[in-house]
Amino acid sequence: MRGLALAASVVMAASVLAAETAQERLGDSARVFSEIMRTPDKGIPQDLLAKAQCVVIIPGMKKAAFVVGGEYGRGIAECRHEDGKGWGAPAAVRMEGGSFGFQIGASDTDVILLVMNRHGMVRLTEDKVQLGADASVAAGPVGRTTSAATDASMTAEMLSWSRSKGLFAGVSLSGATLRPDADRNEELYGHKMSNKEVLTGSMEPPQAAHALIHELDRYSTFSGADRAK
Repeated sequence: MRGLALAASVVMAASVLAAETAQERLGDSARVFSEIMRTPDKGIPQDLLAKAQCVVIIPGMKKAAFVVGGEYGRGIAECRHEDGKGWGAPAAVRMEGGSFGFQIGASDTDVILLVMNRHGMVRLTEDKVQLGADASVAAGPVGRTTSAATDASMTAEMLSWSRSKGLFAGVSLSGATLRPDADRNEELYGHKMSNKEVLTGSMEPPQAAHALIHELDRYSTFSGADRAK
């Protein structure tokens, strides 16, 4: 009976997670990012956004008993064009596991990561990256600028934040894994594409991505001198 119950919970949870389309996930990502950045004193410092190579947004990370670590979510990765003059096409990602600290009791948690250098961006294009092992990750500072940032957050390849029940804060996601979401990429582009092909290529962003790209343009600058090397 216990085995049947667990199997049923897996099927039910997987069905819920699969219900949202890739286009809807892009819309949710744009909304989450915009809501967080509209409160700059409690948002992501814009000088960090100016330096970031990529942004990963996982809206509505959920608790899922069938995942080791207890959390599972689908989201979107966006990286800058190589010349730094704008954001490219989005790639679909999945996140599993990780510790959400003070928010561990929440059922839904929005997660944002900034990838701060080229090495971190390369990791993002691989089949799997474990945060803290394959790429260094630290809780990101909150506010208009990075004046309150710690040494750890200034040297990490990725910085992470989470929001749940209105509370937004930097949070360590060490132990979480990021993987490409091949099915959602196919849904967005009409054929199979790897995250490396999407993030490092010259794909035209789908219409559903325009709102997210607009918000990223609005809150970040594109000075090559400011970007992490």
